[in-house]
Amino acid sequence: MDAWEKEVADHEVVIISKSWCPFCRIMIQLILDMRIPNVKIIEVDQLGLSLEQEKEFMQNVKAKTNEHRVPQLFVNHKYIGEFDDVVDEAGGNILKPSSVELLSPFAEPEPDGLYSYDLFVLGGGSGGCAAVLEAAKLNPGASLAIADFVTPAEGPMGTTWGVGGTCVNVGCIPKKLMHIAATMGDVNETDAPAYGWEVGPKKHDWKTMCDRVHGYIKTELNEGLTDGFAANGVTYYNKYATLVDRHTIKLTDKDGNEETVTAKYILLAAGGRPNTGTFEGKELCISSDDLFWLDKPPGKTLVIGAAYIALECGGMLTGMGYDVTVMVRSQLLRGFDRECVDKIGAYMEHHGTKFAMKSSPKKFVKGTDKAVGCHFVQDGAEKYEEFDTVLLAIGRKGECEKLGLENAGVWFDSHSGKVEAVCERTNVPNIFCIGDLVANRLELTPVAKMAGKKVVRRLNGETKVGMDYTNIATTVFTPLEYGMVGLNSEEAEEKFGPDGYEAISKVVKPLEWILSPGRDNDANKAFMKIIVQSSNDRIVGFHYCGPNAGELTQAMALAVKCKATKDMLTETIGIHPTSAEYMTTIDTKKADGVKCET
Repeated sequence: MDAWEKEVADHEVVIISKSWCPFCRIMIQLILDMRIPNVKIIEVDQLGLSLEQEKEFMQNVKAKTNEHRVPQLFVNHKYIGEFDDVVDEAGGNILKPSSVELLSPFAEPEPDGLYSYDLFVLGGGSGGCAAVLEAAKLNPGASLAIADFVTPAEGPMGTTWGVGGTCVNVGCIPKKLMHIAATMGDVNETDAPAYGWEVGPKKHDWKTMCDRVHGYIKTELNEGLTDGFAANGVTYYNKYATLVDRHTIKLTDKDGNEETVTAKYILLAAGGRPNTGTFEGKELCISSDDLFWLDKPPGKTLVIGAAYIALECGGMLTGMGYDVTVMVRSQLLRGFDRECVDKIGAYMEHHGTKFAMKSSPKKFVKGTDKAVGCHFVQDGAEKYEEFDTVLLAIGRKGECEKLGLENAGVWFDSHSGKVEAVCERTNVPNIFCIGDLVANRLELTPVAKMAGKKVVRRLNGETKVGMDYTNIATTVFTPLEYGMVGLNSEEAEEKFGPDGYEAISKVVKPLEWILSPGRDNDANKAFMKIIVQSSNDRIVGFHYCGPNAGELTQAMALAVKCKATKDMLTETIGIHPTSAEYMTTIDTKKADGVKCET
């Protein structure tokens, strides 16, 4: 018996699907909105299989159901049908009467009884805050509450912060502000003299920057959110919330005092925290939760990790003038477009970040000359070096194990710390989940905010449309910023084959860099790439490395979402002179003898 067949045997309602499939999303949401508990959803593309293995998986399914498409529904351990068999598309995407009749015996009634709150949100991050404020806007008479309590970060600092979650306090906002600070130093040193400015030696004041960043976070963002709760009738608990059962929440304050409240609906939005691994001596190190709240300059810094947090933090500190080494076990930015990643690495190295490639830490000890000594292995050889600061940036883990979810019967994975919540609803009908706590979904602030709003709109009958997780744009704020949406080259080749797509790229010369002798190096060129599906000319991917990457990529996210073609892009008149203009001329060649484009 294959693993999927065992799931069918063990659960009364099973759906085989793929995360990117809009038909799957429609059918899953319709069934979950019937309030059917413990629906098992198998997302084939999230099982860690190669494309060939996925095909083999679906061939095995077809051998049993005579159907190769998804979604496929099984009820009472029997195959029922695919989308057209279950959903009345012509009737407005509703379940067919036969499907309703088949599934109704498994449905639960709406929660009945008196509850302290109509909706209770566990977690005051961006998604949770957006959801509860949306609920207040849509239904001013609703009884709403949100709980947020930050346990101290692991490590010597034990950092805590105010409401707003990772993004506001120890993620996107301080990261971007400090990235801007580092970029200013780069412009001052590399570009300003070419534009006639007399500049002095590069010198950065860590305390001045942090005081301003922390002041902005506390007064504008933390206080702004609590003021918003008060103005909209939302009860805010600065207490740690855990589930007692599917409708009861225990709240614990900093002194250990407890109280319980009840809620008709519960939204899990507790996010995640850094994974600091199991290294000996890791208590001597800090995480990204600490970095943005350091009360003194980090000095000589070792960053361990190769994903976006590691590279953003390492590049930022290099830009401020600190001695930075990034320790990389295998490759930078795994899962991103390799051509773009290589350019980011070259740019960072050219601008002073050191990389210890093929290296892994063994243990950390108290240093002799500096705070922390690191024993590590590089290319098979054991080495030792000391640093003022060691930043562990090796990934993040969801907080689900700390929320008492087992008391409510919510399915979760203790290894990843994530909850199964396809279409934002858990296996318990009155409990929803959004953001970084959800398994196999993008860990991005705008994603969490939109998902939270979608949940509330569905609960209030405003819409039946759920969250679409496909073609979501993002930007990595490394020193050479990298924006992307859609497929990368490697994904396009796997999906369409080597002849089924075209990757069109162009070196970009941003005007703000054009006069700088310090930019006369291949590592300092910006870069743009679009990926086009050969069969229909549709743009299925966009990648840009250069200044203001987020601003350029946002426009292309709309183009990809609207299924724009390459011909549409090249027929669009560009804004001159901008880097964005290169998008409209990306597949044209220069005339002979012309050195640059005007």
